[in-house]
Amino acid sequence: MSDTHHGTAAGGGGRPRRTGLRRLLPTWRTIFGLLLTALVLLLGGFFVGYALVSIPDPNAAAVAQSNVYYYSDGKTELARDGAVNRQNVSLAQVSRTAQQAVLSAEDRNFYHESAVSPKSMLRAAWNTANGKGRQSGSTITQQYVKNYYLNQNQTASRKAKEFFIAIKLDRNESKDQILEGYLNTSYYGRNAYGIQAASQAYFDEDAADLTTAQGAYIATLLNAPSEYDLAAHPENAAAAKGRWNYVLDGMVKEGWLSTAQRNAAQFPVIGKPKPIASKAGQRGYIIEAVNQYLDEHHIVDSDSLRLGGYRIVTSIQKPKEDAFVSAAQAKIYDKLGHKTADKYVRAGGASIDPATGDVVALYGGVDYTKQYVSSATNATYPPGSTFKPVVLAAALQHGSTTQDGETITPTTVYDGENKRPVVGPHGPVGYAPANEDNATYGRINVTRAMDKSVNAVYAQMAQDVGTQKVIDTARELGMPDDVKIPTTPAMALGSFGASPLDMAQVYATLANHGKEVPYTLVHKVTKDGDDLTLPKREAKQAVPQEAADTVTSVLRSVVESSGATAVVAQDSGWPSAAKTGTAEDDKAAWFAGYTPKLATVVAVLGMNPDNGRQEKLYHAMNQPRINGGGPPGQVWAAYTANALHDVPVKDFDLKVTKDLPPSESPSDEPTTEEPTTEEPPASEPPPSSEPPHSSPPSSEPAEPPEPPTDPPSEQPSTAPPTLDPLGGLTGGPGGTPDGPGGATGG
Repeated sequence: MSDTHHGTAAGGGGRPRRTGLRRLLPTWRTIFGLLLTALVLLLGGFFVGYALVSIPDPNAAAVAQSNVYYYSDGKTELARDGAVNRQNVSLAQVSRTAQQAVLSAEDRNFYHESAVSPKSMLRAAWNTANGKGRQSGSTITQQYVKNYYLNQNQTASRKAKEFFIAIKLDRNESKDQILEGYLNTSYYGRNAYGIQAASQAYFDEDAADLTTAQGAYIATLLNAPSEYDLAAHPENAAAAKGRWNYVLDGMVKEGWLSTAQRNAAQFPVIGKPKPIASKAGQRGYIIEAVNQYLDEHHIVDSDSLRLGGYRIVTSIQKPKEDAFVSAAQAKIYDKLGHKTADKYVRAGGASIDPATGDVVALYGGVDYTKQYVSSATNATYPPGSTFKPVVLAAALQHGSTTQDGETITPTTVYDGENKRPVVGPHGPVGYAPANEDNATYGRINVTRAMDKSVNAVYAQMAQDVGTQKVIDTARELGMPDDVKIPTTPAMALGSFGASPLDMAQVYATLANHGKEVPYTLVHKVTKDGDDLTLPKREAKQAVPQEAADTVTSVLRSVVESSGATAVVAQDSGWPSAAKTGTAEDDKAAWFAGYTPKLATVVAVLGMNPDNGRQEKLYHAMNQPRINGGGPPGQVWAAYTANALHDVPVKDFDLKVTKDLPPSESPSDEPTTEEPTTEEPPASEPPPSSEPPHSSPPSSEPAEPPEPPTDPPSEQPSTAPPTLDPLGGLTGGPGGTPDGPGGATGG
C-alpha cells in the first residue's frame, strides 16, 4: 500500500513541480485571483462611494466673494473686486446656435454619452503628467457640478465627489436642465457670470439674439475668459481666433452648421466694456495687473480669484501712485485740445524701486471705466530709441568691436550719416535707417550719438555686437521672453512691441548696477487667514556692474549735455539718467529714466477709441509733434520730483569702463543735406581729445520741421504687424523705402 502511494507521488500522474525561474513567477490562477479581487474592490468602492456621496445644496462658492486689495502699507484699501454680475435664463432663452457652440467647445458628446468620461479623464491625466500643461477631462455635467455644488480645488477628494455627484445628477435631471445650469453658472470674463450677462457684456444683446459668430465667441471665452477678451488683451488675438475657428469647425463636424454657413461666418465685432464703478480711476488697471501677476506666477489661478475671498497687499505705494496721477493729469490731459489727434492720446507708465523690484506706481490711463486697455501693460507699441541703451550694454558686456576691430566704448567714433547703410563682415546688410528729421551728423562718438539718438550709429552697433547677443542681454536685464525682438539691426530703433512695465524692469536693472531683481506687484496674499507662498525673487548680476554703470554714465549725458534729448529730467531735481524714444509716425512717444532711487518709464500712445487702432499724434496737445522729451518727459520729471520729495538727494555711485581720451573732438552738428552715395566705413578710429559730453559743443541741431496740417501719407511698411485690441492684426508702423518701419529716434 505504501509502495503504491510512493510511486504515484514520485513519478506517476501528479502535477510536476515548478523549477528554476518559473517558481518565482505567479501562476495564472494567482493572476486571475488578483484581477478578480481588484475588480471586486473597485466595484465595491464604486457602490460605497455612490451610496455615501449625495447631491448637496448649491454651494456658497456658486456666488463669488469679493477680493480686497490694499496699498503696500497693508492697511489702506485700494479696491474691492468680485461683485457678481449674473442673470439666470432658461435654455429656451439662449439661441440654438449659441448652445451648439458651447457644446462644440466643451463637450460634443454631451447629449448621447454619460455624465462622466473615464477615457477623457485618463487622457487628461496622462497629458498633465507628461508636461503638456494642466488638462481638463471633465464633461459639461462635471463642470456644472464643480461650479454649482463644489469648488475649484484640484484635490482627489473633490474630484471623487464631482464624479459621483455628476452620475447621480445625470439620473435626476435631464440633459437640458444640466446644460441650462452650466450656461448660467459659467464665467465668461468682464465679471459676467452666466451666458445672459456675457451676451450683454460683449455684444449688448440678449442670449436669445446671439448670432452664430457671436455664440462661437462666447463659447471661446469659456476656455480662457480673461485672456480671450481682446479689448483687454489684444496680444491674444491670434489665439482667440484660433479657438473661435475650432468651435465653428466642430459645429460643422457635428452637423449643426453647414459648410456654407461656416464659410460665411465673420469674427464678430466685440463691444467696448461697460463702466464698472468699483474699478474707476486707476483701481481697475491695478486690479487687472495684480490678478495677471498672481496667475502667471502660480500664486492664485484665475478660477480661484474669481471665487474671491483673498486679501491682497500690493506693492503700490499710495503717495507715489497719487503723484503719477497728478503729473499725468497736469502735463497731458489738462493740455488736450479739440483736434482729432487729441482724442487718440493715451498715457501710461510704471515706476520700480531698483533695489527691491517693487512696482511702486502703475499708471494705466485717465480712468479704467473710460479707457479699458491699460497703457502701462499694453505691449503692442514700439518703445523706440529707449532700447538703444540695451544695445550699448550688450556691446560693453561682450567686449564687442566695430567692423574695424576697435573695442566699443563711450568714445568710439561712428559715422552718423543719415540713411547710412549698415555694414556687416561681408558688406551692406540691406538696412539703411533714417535719423530723426533726416539729420546727418558725420563723425560722432557713441556718447554724443546717444545724446542725439542717432539711428545710424546704434543700428550699426547692433550689427557689430550681433543681434542675438543684444537679445540675450535684453533678457538678462529683465525683458520678458514674450517680447519678440527682431534679429535685425532695426532692433536698435525699438521696432517691436513692449510695455512701459517691460521697459521699466530693464531700466531698473541698469539703475541697480546691472543686478536684476524681478519686479513684483504683490507683497502678501491671504486666504481664510492663511498666507500663500510667494515666489522667490533672488537678485542676480545680469550684466557686469562696469557695463551697467558705463551705460548709466552715457545716459546721464543725455540729461546733462546741451542739445541732448532728455534734458527735461533735470526738472526732477535729482541726478538722472534717461533716454527718449519716438515711434514711427508719432504713434508713440517714450521717456525712460532713473535716479539712484527710482526707475520710471512714461509713454504717450495714440489709440483710436472706436476700433483700437494705433493712430498718429501729430498736432495733439497743440504741438506739431509729440517727442519723448516733451509731455512724457514732463510727466517723468514732475512725478519723480513729487515721489522723492522727502528723500535726501543722492548721486550715482558708478564704476565705469576705463576709456582712453580721444585725440580730437568730432563735430556733431547735424545737417539736413542728402547723404553722399559713397559707402561710408563702419566706424572711424577714436580721436584723442575730451569726449563731447564732457564739454558739449555750443551748436545745437536744427529745430525739427513742423509736420504739415495733413500728415504725410504712409510709406509701405515692412515692420511686423501689430495687434489691434478689438480687431486682431493690423499693419505695422509705416516705414521708409530704406528700411523697415519702427522708431524714428529720440
